[in-house]
Parts: sequence; C-alpha cells; structure tokens
Amino acid sequence: MASFTLTDLGNKSGEVVEAAFRGPVDITKRGKRKFVLMTAEQFDRLTGTGSQRAFRAEDLTGPERDEILAGLDAVAQDEGRDD
Repeated sequence: MASFTLTDLGNKSGEVVEAAFRGPVDITKRGKRKFVLMTAEQFDRLTGTGSQRAFRAEDLTGPERDEILAGLDAVAQDEGRDD
C-alpha cells in the first residue's frame, strides 16, 4: 500500500490521488498512520453502500412488498409470450 505524509498530501496532491486510483493510500503524521485515502468506489465496496441493494421480502413494508411482488408477477406472466 502506498504511503504519504500529511505534508505530501498538500505538496504532492496529484501524486497522492493517482496512487489512490491504484488502491488505498496510507496518510501518516509523524510516522503514524492517521488516514486512508481511497476512491468512492472502493469505499462503497468496502462498506456495502453501492447503488445496488438487496432486500428480503419479509423486511419490506406492505406497500413496498406489494409493489415488488406485482412487478415479479408481471414479469412471470410475460415470460410465456412470444414477442
């Protein structure tokens, strides 16, 4: 993992950002790791907060569940058609 100091972050920001595109970057202060810089995509993957989400039907509220189930029924009914 690449490592830069807080001073480097100010003086070599372009180089630090380029390194972050390749993977997480340690940012140190007085030789101690203080921060990790990463792309938003890497962070989303790490925290599971990307744009794709999964739900369990039993965890949804009534209207949400009904809407999803109606959509699934429509897809299932449409499968038998030859367009």
